[in-house]
Amino acid sequence: MARRLLRCALLALWLLSSPAFAEVRAWLDRDRIGAGETATLNIETDQATAATPDYSPLYPDFEVTGNTSSRRVEIVNGASRSRVLFAVALRPLRGGVIGIPALAVGGERTQPLQLRVSAAAPAPARAGGTVFIESQADADSPYVQQAVGYTVRLYYATSLISGQLDQDAPQGATLQRVGDDLQFQREVAGKRYTVVERRYLLIPERSGALAIPGARFRGVGVGGFFDDLFGDGRRDLDARGAPRTLQVRPMPANAPQPWLPLRGLELQYLSTPQAARAGEAVSISVEARVDGASATQLPELQLGSVAGAQVFADPPQIAESFEQGRPQVRVVRKFSVVPSRAGPLRVPGPRMDWWDVQAGVLRTASLPDASFDVAPGTNAQAADVTAAPATEHPRQRWIEVPFVQGAVHAWALATVVFALLWLATLWWGLHRRTHATTAEQASDPAPAAAASTHTRTVDLKQALAGGDLGAVAEALRASATPAAPDLDDVCDRLEDRAQVAAVRALQQARWGNGDPDAALSQLRHAFKRAPAWRRVGKRAAPLLAPLYPGRD
Repeated sequence: MARRLLRCALLALWLLSSPAFAEVRAWLDRDRIGAGETATLNIETDQATAATPDYSPLYPDFEVTGNTSSRRVEIVNGASRSRVLFAVALRPLRGGVIGIPALAVGGERTQPLQLRVSAAAPAPARAGGTVFIESQADADSPYVQQAVGYTVRLYYATSLISGQLDQDAPQGATLQRVGDDLQFQREVAGKRYTVVERRYLLIPERSGALAIPGARFRGVGVGGFFDDLFGDGRRDLDARGAPRTLQVRPMPANAPQPWLPLRGLELQYLSTPQAARAGEAVSISVEARVDGASATQLPELQLGSVAGAQVFADPPQIAESFEQGRPQVRVVRKFSVVPSRAGPLRVPGPRMDWWDVQAGVLRTASLPDASFDVAPGTNAQAADVTAAPATEHPRQRWIEVPFVQGAVHAWALATVVFALLWLATLWWGLHRRTHATTAEQASDPAPAAAASTHTRTVDLKQALAGGDLGAVAEALRASATPAAPDLDDVCDRLEDRAQVAAVRALQQARWGNGDPDAALSQLRHAFKRAPAWRRVGKRAAPLLAPLYPGRD
């Protein structure tokens, strides 16, 4: 038993340390090239002691040049991981579809690949120089808002030390750079050039002539013999591409809405269910392949409304690429369909209208409906749903509400309406109570006024008892309603002559030659009762004209 365990442990250690668990992958920078061009084959491995790939299987079909390698170290969760990248340039010896067989890398092998080689492209008009620029648009007469692939290629037949390639955006269109630059070799007119290809997405915003400025390049290259002999061994390089003009066509009168100008659009099902159960979700996956547009230009991929089921859409998975000189998009979206009752179920397929920019006609891409049978549910919820009459339309239990996306249950709408009515009733009650209190105070101010007058009377009696003439004067002014600014105004408001005389004596005692004790005695006698104020009536007209006419 112990020997078996030891053998199993040794076998596990050998398997874990074996190169069979190493990761090796291979890819091409371009899978479509022209005759005379090169494609770069990249091979990456994480083997600890990476051996150079065996390129011998490529020799019958390719000229293999430019073998390079680089190593990088990654630290993931505290553990270091080394990766080695091998790159080699492949120049096809024939046209057509050429298979790249699996290559041995140590104890591992890469996956097979394919390379499509088309006929040689025509030589650029400026071929023959040391450096020149070529530009190309995939459509010379695009429509408004059509996605146009615009490619700029820099050709140079010398070694570059430095350089910069620029392309200005035209007026009346947006120009956006797409992806990274491609670098390959191409033979033109018997001369070997290194080509840097830069790709752009051009979208015209208005119809008419669209002038695209030429690209510009300024750089420094390695000089020739005389440059080395009489100079510093460097050579200034300057190139300017020819400007281009596109004729942009307006949107047709019978264009679909939303406006979607394309070269091609294909829809297909990736998966559809064969059967389902009520209350349980099943998946439907749809793929859209678009030729000649970016992902932002596409409308949302949706299924039609389903009677007897709920549909939940996952976020779309989008893959964008740039092939054949123009943008390509692949969209995959998964839908979860939850049937609400047993029986046959039909899910309408997706449908998208688009404009064929090559034929100039309206086209529609659509898929057939997905139909399958739904078995009764196993849980109580599905049983309740299944028990509903088969003739009842699911929308009969739902209500369409304006300004609300989709439909809602009737009970949900009733709950919201009840809550709004309750809030309205509460507001009305509080408002009515506040209004009633205010009206009651306004209609019967006597209690409040009486209470205020009683308080002021008590203050006056306390001041008279204290004997301080200043406190008595303040109490008299405060006892008036509204408060009097001075004692003269108090005298004008008092109706009782004895009280008026007592106030005059108070003034003489404070500011004249009056007797304070006599004045205090007179005040106490006159104000044994509350002050007798005159009733407020219409204000008498002033004897003098106002100092500032027009102001109150």
